[in-house]
Formats: sequence, C-alpha cells, structure tokens
Amino acid sequence: MTQGAQDGEAPERILARRARALATAPASDAEREPALELLRFRLGTEDYAVESRFVLEVLALQQLARVPCCPPHVMGVVNARGRMLPVIDLKKFFELPEKGLTDLHRVIHLEAEGLQFGLLADMGLDTCRIDRDVLQPAPATFSGIRAEYLLGVTPEPLAVLDVRRMALDPRLVVDEEVTG
Repeated sequence: MTQGAQDGEAPERILARRARALATAPASDAEREPALELLRFRLGTEDYAVESRFVLEVLALQQLARVPCCPPHVMGVVNARGRMLPVIDLKKFFELPEKGLTDLHRVIHLEAEGLQFGLLADMGLDTCRIDRDVLQPAPATFSGIRAEYLLGVTPEPLAVLDVRRMALDPRLVVDEEVTG
C-alpha cells in the first residue's frame, strides 16, 4: 500500500499527482548548475573564458597551414588527432590589437552544435569556477561583434564567451565552393 493510499487518497488521484510531477519540464542547464566551469585565456590585453564543457583539448600552435580564400579571421587549419581543425583568430574578428605569433600561443579545441573549431589564445590558460549570478551584461567598451558573443562579464573583469552562439554564426563558418 502506498503512502497516499494510507492517507485515504484514491489511487486515481495518486496517479494523477505523479503524472503531473513527471510532466513538469526538466530544469535547464542554468537552473541545474548554478556555477560555470571555465577555461580562461588571454586575447591581447583582455581576459576571456569559455565554458569547459565545450573544450575538447588545448593544443600547442604547431604546423598551422594557411588556407587560401578564407576570411582574415580564419588563420588556417591544424591537425588535431587526425582531424583538420579550423583555427579562428578572435583578435582579428573582434578587431583587437595583434602582437604576432609566439610559442606561447595555444589553440583551444571546441565542440558545439555539431561543429569543431579552434580558437587562438595568446596565453594564460587556466581554469576557474564562477557563479552564474555574477555575470553582468557587456560594458559599453564591448560593442558590436564582441558584445554579440558574450554570456556576460565578471567584476574581475573576465569576458565569458558564448560558444554555442559562435558555432551557429555564419560569419565564422567558411562555406565556399570552388567552381571551374
């Protein structure tokens, strides 16, 4: 005999109550996980981060192959465990000052929305955990494209990028066919 039945509740009511409880929508990722696990990195003089759940690995920038006819923000491709991984230079895309490539640069191998791509990071890779409620909207200094890709900014300041939005943005996808 169930607890509800002991209290005199009819089986139909017990089943209806259970059905209502099971029919409620599951909590979103944001509601289930109040904190964000982040991979921090530097672009120029600014600190950025991406959610660790999108990071497959971090690679040394080696054997970058340039690809002709690509937009300036597509640096080229690298071999990531047998897969040709396009590398995006967000400094060019965000129109930030560039310093040139060094042996400190890393490629952050990301996967979101069925796409894999790499982001060029200048240096300073580490991980951290922040509460979602500390994220604030983009400040006025983050305008245009940079503001479009932000989940938010922490008081430190640390700009947390929206990897899903980046993966879905057609401006970052190179999809040109060669004719002739």
